[in-house]
Amino acid sequence: MSADSKPPTKYGVVLFPGFQSLDVFGPCDFLATHSRFNTLSIAMLAASMDPVPSNLLPANGCGQRVVPTHTFDNAPDDIEVLVVPGGPGVRDDDAIAPVMAYVKKVYPKLRYLLTVCTGSALVAKTGLLDGKRATTNKKSFKWATCQGLEVNWVLEARWVTDGNIWSSSGITAGMDMMLAFMTAVYGEDAAQSVADQSEYRRHTDGNEDPFAQFAGA
Repeated sequence: MSADSKPPTKYGVVLFPGFQSLDVFGPCDFLATHSRFNTLSIAMLAASMDPVPSNLLPANGCGQRVVPTHTFDNAPDDIEVLVVPGGPGVRDDDAIAPVMAYVKKVYPKLRYLLTVCTGSALVAKTGLLDGKRATTNKKSFKWATCQGLEVNWVLEARWVTDGNIWSSSGITAGMDMMLAFMTAVYGEDAAQSVADQSEYRRHTDGNEDPFAQFAGA
C-alpha cells in the first residue's frame, strides 16, 4: 500500500474571530470519537496563540474561546486534511486575510480540503474553487456565492465533492459531510459506528437538501 492510499491521520482546523462553533466542534468531535480506536491528530490553527472567540460581540451573547495549538507560521508541515469553518467572521476581510493566505499556501500539499458552511466562501476568495463545484450555507447563499463568481455553486446539496475538495451546506451539514468523508477514507462501518456512538441521525445522501428552499442573502 502506498503512502497516498493510507487513510489520513493528520488534520488541521483553521480558526478566526467569529467562527461558527458547530462548524468546528461537530466534525472534530466525530474525529475524536474515531480516534479512540485509530490514532488521529488535530491541529487548531490561528493567526496567533491568543484564544480565538466564536462570538464577535461577546457582550451581546454567549460563545466560546478556543486556544490554538499552532499559528499559521508554525503549523505542522504534515497536515493531510484541512477543515475550514464558516461563521459571521468570514465577512470580515481583515480577520480572514491570514487564513486565506495560509489556505492558499498549504493547499498544494494537502490530500483533502474540507469546508463547512460559509467556509467555502472564504476559500472561494482565494481562487482555489474557481471552476469547481461547491456548496455553502443556504441562508447566506446569495452573499456567499458572490465571493466566487467562477465557482460552480450547487444550491440543492447537503455536501459536494470535486476532486479533493469537499464542501458542505450550513453548520450541521458539516457533520454529515464529515461522516461521508469518513466513509470514503475509513469505510462505512467506521462512519456509522461514530454516528451510533454519537446518537446522531445522519443524512447519507449529499444531494438531498431540505434547506435549499431557504436560500437567502
